[in-house]
Amino acid sequence: MIQILHRSQTIQSKKNKITLAIAGLVMCSTVFGQISQRDTSQISEVIIQENRLQVPFNKNSRHIEIITYEEIRRMPVRTINEVLTHINGVDLRQRGPFGAQADIGIDGGSFEQTLVLVNGIKMSDPQTGHHSLNLPIPLEAIERIEVVRGPTSRIYGINGLTGSVNIVTRQAASSEIFAQAYAGSSFKSVEEEAGRSGVYYGMGYQVGGQFVREKHQHQLYLTTEKSNGQRYNTASEAFRAFYENKIQLSARDEIQVMGGYIDNKFGANGFYAAPGDVESEEVVRTAIAAISSRHDLNDRLRISPRLSYRNNTDDYRYFRNDLSRARSEHETDVWSAELNARYHTNLGDVGVGAESRWERIESTNIGNHRRQNHGYYAEFRTEYIQDVLLNVGTYVNYNSQYGWQAFPGIDVAYHFLPRWRIAANIGSSQRIPSFTDLYLDQRPGNIGNPNLQSENAWQAEGSLRYQIGNFTAQAGYFYRNVAQFIDWQRSSIDEPYQATNVDNNRMRGLHFSSEYGQPLSPRTELKVRLGYTYLNPRVASTTDGLISRYRIENLKHQLNSTISLGVDAWSFSATNRFIERASATSYVISDLRAAYQIGAFTIFADMQNLWDVTYVEAGAVPMPGRWQTLGLRYTKR
Repeated sequence: MIQILHRSQTIQSKKNKITLAIAGLVMCSTVFGQISQRDTSQISEVIIQENRLQVPFNKNSRHIEIITYEEIRRMPVRTINEVLTHINGVDLRQRGPFGAQADIGIDGGSFEQTLVLVNGIKMSDPQTGHHSLNLPIPLEAIERIEVVRGPTSRIYGINGLTGSVNIVTRQAASSEIFAQAYAGSSFKSVEEEAGRSGVYYGMGYQVGGQFVREKHQHQLYLTTEKSNGQRYNTASEAFRAFYENKIQLSARDEIQVMGGYIDNKFGANGFYAAPGDVESEEVVRTAIAAISSRHDLNDRLRISPRLSYRNNTDDYRYFRNDLSRARSEHETDVWSAELNARYHTNLGDVGVGAESRWERIESTNIGNHRRQNHGYYAEFRTEYIQDVLLNVGTYVNYNSQYGWQAFPGIDVAYHFLPRWRIAANIGSSQRIPSFTDLYLDQRPGNIGNPNLQSENAWQAEGSLRYQIGNFTAQAGYFYRNVAQFIDWQRSSIDEPYQATNVDNNRMRGLHFSSEYGQPLSPRTELKVRLGYTYLNPRVASTTDGLISRYRIENLKHQLNSTISLGVDAWSFSATNRFIERASATSYVISDLRAAYQIGAFTIFADMQNLWDVTYVEAGAVPMPGRWQTLGLRYTKR
């Protein structure tokens, strides 16, 4: 009787969650039917920022999701992590709220299988993928975020096994001064903790701007954020600095410099080793620097060299009040050199490139290690055949630990009616184990495996796209097979987790996305986005009796909707996301923003987690409940 009652309550709870998600989508559909034209900012005009070939969005045969600067400004978000939660197919699993620490996966892949880039520069940390999103980039500096779903080794190189996230920064167009301040709270009382009282809160300040002249443009942003958390020992502090410039040497030559730094400190209660890590704390500091140039040698040939550097220090303190024991300190350095070229022919564009990457780690429980990676690209893109888009290429890689491997791929699309396009792609990719996977010695919790093989995958996808006027919809199916999949497993709770290669990890998935937006009148503008992803994972090997750390938490159903409405000086946005994981846990999160502009000032109010849902995305960290924020933005051009 008790079991039947419990099952009934569980079913009713799931029905309530689905009802909330459908309610958000019905609201979208109601407004959706009123739209007849799209605004002047055409997404089809966006040039996808690959490192060799520059391809317009509407002529790309890959599955790409894009969120632009204008969309981000209207959304109820304040960090890159929060923006990513609203992109179809992206699984953003936060251990720490307020941008403290988060893992990102695409289409059921792990956080180690997703490549994060800034302007095409890899942000991968050889220690662990946990640090990929420790970025100094403020939202104000972002032009758009491009998510390429599927294997991306042919485009960006190693570790883009299931997809890539490329954060493209703004190009300064006019001089401006920017300042922003915000504060928010759940209005729940702080738990008993030394030196803290009152309610849980979060606050942030940001100043910056752009300085533009005919031959050179500069932008600089400084950000400070602080929170006392949303539960015991989840307080966080972060400082970010970001600078970028572009210098026009001539009509055919330019140089660009980028640099950034983030100091991120947060309470790590329940992050990695619950329930024993109640008093743990982590400090992560990341510095990035890059210098690149572009040279049009003639009307057909362009070359683009680039040098970049990334330094990361990670100080994990299991007992924050006693640093003499159970403390892990790591420092990594990554140097990269690239040379990319594009040559235009009458038949199409040829892209070639080479990159070298040197990685080093010094660590108290991983040891001191070095390795090198050298890769070579070649690809060809053509529209020579009428109504056909074709892109074929390969990436050949040499790694000092794993030797030579090649990752070919082909994308093709066919416009068979004025508004219809069918596309297919197939490609392979690789993920090299991190130093944590290989060498970690953190007994009794986790141990690495120096005998690990690299993960290798191939994926095939077919999709159908329809566009009429201002409405775009796309649906597709993909199949992915990952050989030598790396999982952390143990046979009982008395043993440590150990990194292990298991047999093929297979994933089947369906996806649908649509977008529609337009000015309803000279003073009113509306945009609607809908997205759905279904994933069906299967591991070929028998793992009965083994406990997996990551695999059971893959997404199964994901439903996203975003509505943005602008009326004169007012703007409103509402986001809804329904998540169900393979472990059967599910939840609905709804966020709202209202903003009003008065001259150079904009005041905004956010309500996040409107329904005050209790949910966990990663580790043993309950995410914040209902949270209200009030902010003020100043922009003077």
